[in-house]
Amino acid sequence: MGVGAGVSAGAGAVRAKRMPRAVRERQMLDAAVRTFGQRGYRAASMDDIAELAGVSKPLVYLYLNSKEDLFTAVIRREARALTEAIRAGVGPAGLPADRQLWNGLRAFFTHTARHPDGWSVLHLQARTHGEPFAAEIAALREEIVAFVTQLIAAAAREAHRDPDLPEREVAGLAEALVGAAESLADWAGATEGVTARQAAATLMNFAWAGLGDLMVDRPWTPPEEEAAPAPAEPAAQTG
Repeated sequence: MGVGAGVSAGAGAVRAKRMPRAVRERQMLDAAVRTFGQRGYRAASMDDIAELAGVSKPLVYLYLNSKEDLFTAVIRREARALTEAIRAGVGPAGLPADRQLWNGLRAFFTHTARHPDGWSVLHLQARTHGEPFAAEIAALREEIVAFVTQLIAAAAREAHRDPDLPEREVAGLAEALVGAAESLADWAGATEGVTARQAAATLMNFAWAGLGDLMVDRPWTPPEEEAAPAPAEPAAQTG
């Protein structure tokens, strides 16, 4: 290392020491999101994260203990940011159900498009490395599904004029909608030129036609099962 590099590194360390703890932690988490999201959990190193954050590796360990703890902190921060974006985007409760769903989907796709590394951590990296990371993602998904269930249930109760309609009646719809949104976010991120608005419109066109009919009690029903034909009798033998 040259003298200039050593002086620069020393100056960076001095600046890091003067920074408030919250600012340092945010820098470390920002660097960790980028590194984990682009390289994956196993390939990411604490050296890479420390260098990208502009701090020393011992400082990363001092604040965040271990690579596992750092990854968990990243998951929790990105999960919180995603859920807050969706809740804020939905808008006031008085809006029509389709408008609330549209707003929520646009907020979801806008956030995942703006934070591709964070979405990679949540939807790809954390799911593939076992406990406790998978449990964190399961809790995130459960929260989002519960929120969507409440939205659909509230709209269904209003449409059916049945304030006691149980949420379990629409829980499966919420699961399907969240799963479709997750897959579509991956597709939009990998497909050049697809905007958050286009992704949200795609899912609304796919889902709301059915949900809209459900709101006015016009569900699609599967055809009745046809009775199985009776087995043919064996042909009579002639002697």
